[in-house]
Amino acid sequence: MNEQVTDNSFNLDPELARLEALSKLMDNQFRIPGSNLRFGLDGIIGLIPYMGDMAGFIASGFLMRIMVKKGASPLLMARMLFNYILDAIAGTVPLFGDLFDFGFKANKRNVTLLKKYYADGKVKPNATRSMAFLGIVFFVLFVVLIWLVWKLTALILLWVWSIIHGML
Repeated sequence: MNEQVTDNSFNLDPELARLEALSKLMDNQFRIPGSNLRFGLDGIIGLIPYMGDMAGFIASGFLMRIMVKKGASPLLMARMLFNYILDAIAGTVPLFGDLFDFGFKANKRNVTLLKKYYADGKVKPNATRSMAFLGIVFFVLFVVLIWLVWKLTALILLWVWSIIHGML
């Protein structure tokens, strides 16, 4: 995923330029001094247990909407959605999810996929019909993510309660 894809038509479109800027803000905006390690707001807000991962998932949804609007193919949409789902699900696991957020960079991966898709220079169709389907899928996945977070939180609280109750 480190290879650079350059396409002037991608950089000339203001909405796609904003997409790339938002992706950078979410995944690569900051650098750890004295290293080449970069991270963005997604990694930072992901540190807030569960809520940060849902906020990152919502921000990723806005990125996905722009990508679909700009003509991402159904296969490309599926690959991008998989990246977001993997990022959101892994992010719910304490500690591992935080480390995963700093390394996986789903937004950057998806922008790179979109750039490769645009690299051939052919005009891409508008994918607005797929947008409704994708919106429904994204909403259902968001509800499932909320349910999983709720269940995981309940399990953790039950476990803590049983430990505290066992001490009394």
